[in-house]
Amino acid sequence: MALPQAKLDMTEARLAALSLPGGAAWATALREDALARVRVMGLPGRRDEYWKYTDPTTLTQPQPPEAALFAGDETPVFGGLDRLKIVFVDGVFDAEASDDLSMAGIEIDRLEDVAKADIHWVKDLYGVLETRGQVPVQRPLAALNTAFATDGIVIRATGKAEKPVSIQYLHGSTTSDAILHHVIKVEEGAELTVLENGPAAARFNKVMEVDVADGGRFNHVRTQGRDHQRRAATHIFTRLGQESVFKSFTLTANGMLTRNECIIEFTGDDGVAHVAGACVGDGDFHHDDTVFVTHDAVNCESRQVFKKVLRNGATGVFQGKILVKQGAQKTDGYQISQALLLDDDSQFLAKPELEIYADDVACSHGSTSGAIDETSLFYLRSRGVPESEAQDLLVLAFLAEAIQEIEDDAIAEDILDRLRAWLERRRK
Repeated sequence: MALPQAKLDMTEARLAALSLPGGAAWATALREDALARVRVMGLPGRRDEYWKYTDPTTLTQPQPPEAALFAGDETPVFGGLDRLKIVFVDGVFDAEASDDLSMAGIEIDRLEDVAKADIHWVKDLYGVLETRGQVPVQRPLAALNTAFATDGIVIRATGKAEKPVSIQYLHGSTTSDAILHHVIKVEEGAELTVLENGPAAARFNKVMEVDVADGGRFNHVRTQGRDHQRRAATHIFTRLGQESVFKSFTLTANGMLTRNECIIEFTGDDGVAHVAGACVGDGDFHHDDTVFVTHDAVNCESRQVFKKVLRNGATGVFQGKILVKQGAQKTDGYQISQALLLDDDSQFLAKPELEIYADDVACSHGSTSGAIDETSLFYLRSRGVPESEAQDLLVLAFLAEAIQEIEDDAIAEDILDRLRAWLERRRK
């Protein structure tokens, strides 16, 4: 079916502003295939079902809107942890600011380098999970990323990594437009933790493909914040083998437009996948979490836990789906999305979905929005706690369920400290 003219024109205008990176024959073929898929799908618009709550115009227009740089004295997130640090500035790898990329238990390369090699394991995985994730819901911004990503990190975990890999994104230009693509392969029985933080660019398009083999474990913690005028569209595509584990948590504070998509596929029995998020937004803040979990194996567990705190006209969106295919018996699927609205101007838009074709499953979803509980607020105030501080305490208690999904206690405590600081600044 031909694209509507308006969508076609918009897509071609965006593509005209980009050029395919060079590389080996396999990389060029994969990028050209992704480009062809973008042209068939067309870039998203408000008429598309999964974009009706979020206007993608600033993500698809040829040039990004300017984004002012954040001027603050906050210490870097995860700065106190023992980690292997990898730094990108406006989507460009910064070798001087990064650590040496060698570490026991894992192999790390740059996508820009391996895309020029004739032989590398990544050629069998680059774009593969992204392509699988296009069905049944099209994700053209992810295909655009596969076609035009200029760099990224390629990680192969062969054992238990001795410390986390920390990817730091710095924003240095008010008009930067970064496209990064990470590929992560966790071998059988291996374990890896990846941390991400930073605003990245004025406009950021990022894809992370994570393939977890039988018995592998992958933990992911991400923070998005600081530069408020930034815009970002991120995708995580995950494939899980037998008895494998995937856990991801995202904290978002500030940002005019953030769209985080997570697409998870169970292909082996007894797998576990938890994806969680906490966001706090103020004013012209729009945050969209879109999750799609496909159960195609027996006795697998998935959890989606998302909490949003919104005020002064901020908007939160949650679109979450659990698809249980025929034969995926003993599936345990849990989904909860909740918003705390601190005034009458903010809004929370939710679209939870279950689609089940097996009869021995336990799946549930729930979605609520509301104001601060007046009884709890009165209780704290009656014991001498000022109203603004009492409200902050209740906000932190509301977000606790999502933060509890973080396995590392030190990281969870750092996240809580960031939230406390954000609330205190807004109070002042």
